[in-house]
Amino acid sequence: MKTDYRSVLIVLTASVLCGCSPLTMLSAVSPSGHYDRIENLRYGNGERQSVDIYQPRDAVPGAPLVVYFYGGGWNDGSKEEFEFVASSLTRAGLVVAIPDYRLFPHVTFPAFVEDGAEAVAWAMANADRFGADPSRLYLMGHSAGAQIAALIALDQRYLAAAGVPSPQIAGLIGLSGPYDFLPINEGYLLDLFPEETREASQAINFASADAPPTLLIHGGDDDIVEEGNSQRLAARLRSFGVTVSLKRYDGVGHGRVVVALAPPLDFIAATLDDCIAFIQQH
Repeated sequence: MKTDYRSVLIVLTASVLCGCSPLTMLSAVSPSGHYDRIENLRYGNGERQSVDIYQPRDAVPGAPLVVYFYGGGWNDGSKEEFEFVASSLTRAGLVVAIPDYRLFPHVTFPAFVEDGAEAVAWAMANADRFGADPSRLYLMGHSAGAQIAALIALDQRYLAAAGVPSPQIAGLIGLSGPYDFLPINEGYLLDLFPEETREASQAINFASADAPPTLLIHGGDDDIVEEGNSQRLAARLRSFGVTVSLKRYDGVGHGRVVVALAPPLDFIAATLDDCIAFIQQH
């Protein structure tokens, strides 16, 4: 991976000068000439139930399809901020879908996971329009988005309710995800996850032999989501015979795992290389 520390300074300085968020600026400075972006396609009728599609201009027919769920604590975030993720993945020949989903406090669990499942069902049904193969579907997410991706992949009720009773998911990629985070003792999560739903919010509870091959990545210096979330889910999946790759990045915190997907910052962690290798392998 290339090392270009000037890129970090450029991104941070530009974001301050223009009043943009660093994530928005990362997307702005990431290469975009190699893909087409189709914006705000509706997978539902709600204000936040839309998805952006990124299609490589040189994609071969039947390309893998990645549905990426961003993080933000289930109460923040927008798909436009994460175009930098699509910039990297489309360069590898992948078709990428990034949906928005409803956020707390407007909804509580499991509404945002239900939105995610609806977005996945829509992407599978429309994959041919964008040159993708719905049977080569990868669910990917960071932080709260990793929890959403994991629940859709592991708890089959979500896709069944969205009209996909027997999904063929090629792989699950979780970046810094909370999969086993009970008990909840304080803060807004007490309201976000009503007590009667909390056991169902833990992806680890739905591990089974039917789970897809899984890549779990976590930073060793993550002070937002405990690293043990990934370790415990990996162990539970392996106990069922599921193929799992667990990657620990020493000295890497919560945010660096995902911003390393941005082309200008791909030197700060091996996230992109590990994700592409996993997809190519499976």
